Amino acid sequence: MPTRPEPPDQKPPHPTDEPATVSAEGLSASLAALPKKGPPPVHLWNPPYCGEIDMRIARDGTWFHDGTPIGRAPMVKLFSSILKREGDRYFLVTPVEKVGIQVEDAPFLAVDFTAKGSGRSQCLTFTTKTEDVVLADTAHAIRVARDATSDEPAPYIHIRAGMEALIDRKTFYRLVDLGMQEDVDGTPWFGVWSAGVFFPMIPSADLP
Repeated sequence: MPTRPEPPDQKPPHPTDEPATVSAEGLSASLAALPKKGPPPVHLWNPPYCGEIDMRIARDGTWFHDGTPIGRAPMVKLFSSILKREGDRYFLVTPVEKVGIQVEDAPFLAVDFTAKGSGRSQCLTFTTKTEDVVLADTAHAIRVARDATSDEPAPYIHIRAGMEALIDRKTFYRLVDLGMQEDVDGTPWFGVWSAGVFFPMIPSADLP
């Protein structure tokens, strides 16, 4: 089964109980001072690690700060734009600060997609809760993990820089409706096509 390469193995700072020396408001202020042209160039920033901030992304895509959901969608979108993954850890970064946060599953949640074409000519474009838009292709692969105990599927799509979106249940059901069977390395798989790439989801032998 084709798989997306894992991001480069990096050794992140070891998490500690020390609170960050910068607040969520401080991060927002740092970003407000930046030019507003295009997405923040997070890949170019390598600021010093400033500790852990009490911020968490739940599995359903809800952001929490100090245990309280962040209700302002523009604020959540702003924070999501400065996410960075290093190894198995996630950080919010600005040109001068870097703070660790907790992510329960994936840092993004895919809540919808549009389909153009059909069969092998199909193109699937996904939208996340934080308004990222990506075409499923070689750079934005779809994969489905299966729970070792329950065998429940957990579908994901790569968004950027080693970070994925969990595909929510209603969107996954729609995706399954577009599925078809293809041979992958001599084994029949059920999956979907997008942008000329077949993304296997489950071995055909395991279909109900």
